[in-house]
Amino acid sequence: MSILHSNIVGTEGKDLLILHGFLGMGDNWKTHAKKFASLGYRVHLIDQRNHGRSFWSDVFTYPDMAQDVVAYCKTHNLNKVFVLGHSMGGKTLMHLACEFPELISAFIVADIAPKKYAPHHQQILNGLAQLDFDKIDSRTAADQELSQNVPEPITRQFLLKNLYWIAPGKLGLRVNIDVLKQSSDAIGEGLKPTAQSELPCLFIKGETSDYILETDLPSIHYHFRNAELSTIPKVGHWLHAENPELFFEIASSWFAKQL
Repeated sequence: MSILHSNIVGTEGKDLLILHGFLGMGDNWKTHAKKFASLGYRVHLIDQRNHGRSFWSDVFTYPDMAQDVVAYCKTHNLNKVFVLGHSMGGKTLMHLACEFPELISAFIVADIAPKKYAPHHQQILNGLAQLDFDKIDSRTAADQELSQNVPEPITRQFLLKNLYWIAPGKLGLRVNIDVLKQSSDAIGEGLKPTAQSELPCLFIKGETSDYILETDLPSIHYHFRNAELSTIPKVGHWLHAENPELFFEIASSWFAKQL
């Protein structure tokens, strides 16, 4: 079985796994990882399948992505870990907590609920899929091309972190764009009604984000009986990047109480 790629920050202490969001990678969380490591954690920045430096697969479902994390933990002899997951990574984490609770001691979900979401990444995916690397030979050219589908500079900056040099003068994408384009329904999937977990957990919401609504709270508490909720004011879905200091303070303080 293929094992997920990771960048491990810190050499000892409580193991903390971080699962990135859709079209992201573990390295997006490097700044937070260094701060957690300074508090005595060993942080595993994991690339999920079809993302970053991890393997590509035509199969892209949350149960499979949860199994990937199980295999990663077995390979690295990890158990009773802390896990932090944002967006898609939070969905993977919810499946993991419900199906493999013995692996986790506590977890944090950042700005995602257990519900089903309608597909909403199609324009971004189309923009990435249309990048023609036979003609595009610089990051600037890729940025200009992508701007036709993705007008927001901050979003493009995040997406273009997926660019890398396959060979001198030849760019490519780290994400498996062909599979991800076909996976909008899978990315939006919610938890089954039978999925439940008793593990201690914290859901952190961005105040201006619409990913977690008031109407989602009963569902969160149904699936996760010991869930707590915290809100970061004046931030959206990218709460960990928009107010990194407060996000880190909330996450690190909550994990410290679970030690």
